[in-house]
Amino acid sequence: MQTIIVLATQNANKIREIRELLQEYAVQVKSLADFGPMPEAVEDGTTFDENAYKKALHYAKVLGLPCLADDSGLCVDVLDGRPGVHSARYAGEQASDADNCTKLLQEMTGQANRAAHFTCVLSLAVPSGPALTWEASCAGEILEEKRGESGFGYDPVFYYPDFGKTFAEVSLVQKSSVSHRGKALREFAAEFDKVAVWLRQRMEEIKPPKPDHTEFEHNDWSQERMV
Repeated sequence: MQTIIVLATQNANKIREIRELLQEYAVQVKSLADFGPMPEAVEDGTTFDENAYKKALHYAKVLGLPCLADDSGLCVDVLDGRPGVHSARYAGEQASDADNCTKLLQEMTGQANRAAHFTCVLSLAVPSGPALTWEASCAGEILEEKRGESGFGYDPVFYYPDFGKTFAEVSLVQKSSVSHRGKALREFAAEFDKVAVWLRQRMEEIKPPKPDHTEFEHNDWSQERMV
């Protein structure tokens, strides 16, 4: 039986990337765009792990299907990990990528320590609550001004030493080869044989969803390689 996974996104680039990674497996990858309007998930967690799980479980329960969600952001050492889970709205709820970069650069004015890292957590949840997680990170530095026109988010200010460029100065393919999301997705794809077995077992269980479920069930094999 073919496995169905719903991606908790309508981002065409993310959908294409994951479909390509899983093209050799017996899995049908859908996205939120394949379904009608539905209530949005509330991402009010204090960690990437919590928010990824909240999003994955929300849509898994709404649709009755396994759902894969991610939460990611930029963590700056000297700012005690900010912007962190607030990366997308650092300069306000309606802030643009440019607004967020501008605020970050202002807060970094005069700081000698420019170390930072991107983090991504993937969560694959089933309607009854259990979920598997993968986490990866990518270390770099925050420049004093923006460079490059590619990418999105904080890419213009995130300098990757091995490239000698910002993420906004390289192609998407080159960025994905080292990025936090790219690493997490490749780990997920590499383990998909085990994931498919886990999904079949969980979806075959006759167990009603638990609306107030808050526990995380982590897969041992991905936990061993969490960054």
